[in-house]
Amino acid sequence: MKIAVINSGSSSLKFKLFEMQSESVIFSMSLDEIGSGHKEALETILDALSKKGINISDLDAVGHRVVHGGEHFHEATLIDEGVIQKIDALSTLAPLHNPANLASILSVQAIAPQLKQYAIFDTAFHATMPKEAYLYALPLEMYEKHGIRRYGFHGTSHSFIAKTAAKKLDKNIKDLNIISLHLGNGASVCAIKNGKSIDTSMGFTPLEGLVMGSRSGDIDPAIVLYMIQTLGWSAEAVGQMLNNASGLKGICQESDVRKILNAQDENSQLALRMMIRRIRKYIGAYITLLPSLDALVFTGGIGENSQYIRDKVLQDLSIKRFFVINTDEELEIARQILK
Repeated sequence: MKIAVINSGSSSLKFKLFEMQSESVIFSMSLDEIGSGHKEALETILDALSKKGINISDLDAVGHRVVHGGEHFHEATLIDEGVIQKIDALSTLAPLHNPANLASILSVQAIAPQLKQYAIFDTAFHATMPKEAYLYALPLEMYEKHGIRRYGFHGTSHSFIAKTAAKKLDKNIKDLNIISLHLGNGASVCAIKNGKSIDTSMGFTPLEGLVMGSRSGDIDPAIVLYMIQTLGWSAEAVGQMLNNASGLKGICQESDVRKILNAQDENSQLALRMMIRRIRKYIGAYITLLPSLDALVFTGGIGENSQYIRDKVLQDLSIKRFFVINTDEELEIARQILK
C-alpha cells in the first residue's frame, strides 16, 4: 500500500511517499518559498514522481498534516466537504497554518478528485487532557461560547515519541509515563501518563509555553494590555512582536540555536539560559503530574542535535533515564491513515 503525506507550510510544501508494508520512503521532495502556489508546487512534485514511474493514481491515500482541529477532530479523518468547512472555520485560530493545509487539500482534490484524503491534526493527541488541564481560569462562557481553551500542538510528534519510547522500554504503551520534549524553532513539552497526553505547554495557540526561536512563550497577559493601552501599540503589532520578534530572537537578535551556541556575547548566553530555565521549570511541574517517570525524551531539531542543551537541561536533575528519539511526523501520519 502506498500512502503519501503532505506537510504544507505558509510558503513551503513537503511530500513523502511511503510503501507501508516496509514503512520505507520511496520518494520525498520539499519545496520552499512557494508563496501561495500550493497547487503549482504539488504539480511540480507529481511531475517529478511520474518520472520515477509513479502516477498519482497509483496512490492508495494522501494524508495531510493540519495544525488546528479544535474540538472537532481526535483521530485521522477522511476528508469530505464538511471536514473542509471545519478546517476553514478553524483558520481564525491558526491563521498561518490551516489556510496552507487547506490549500494543499483543495489542490489534491482538483488534480485527483477520486483519491482518498485524510487529515491528521496536531491537536488530536492532546484531546485526552482533563478539563482542569485544558481550561483557562476565565469566565466559563469564554470556553462555552468562543472555544477559548488550551488545545496543544506538536501532537503527531509527541504521539510518535510515546509509541517509540514504549518499544525502547519494552512497556505496554498503556503503562507508559514520560515527559516528551519537542525542542525546535517551535517547542513544546508534553506530560504523557499511561500513554496519553494529560498536559502540554502550548495552549490556545502555539505561542504559549517555552521560550522559542521567535515566540515569547509564557508572559504576564497584562503586558499585552499595557502595550495597547499605555504604549499605544495596535493589537496586530503586539501579535507580530510576540510571534515573530520575541523568544531567543528578542533577546539576542538571532533565532537559530546553532548560531547562538557559537556566539560568545552576553545576550546570546542570556537567551540560552532563559530557554533552558523555562524547559526545566516545565519538567519540574510535569513530574508532579505523573505517578512515576519512566524516561525524559528529547526530540526535534534542537533536542536531537544539541548535546549542550540536553546537558544543561539535565544538569542536577535526578532523572534516571532519558532518550534522544528522532521524531518522524510523516511516518506517524501514514501509520494513522493505515490504521
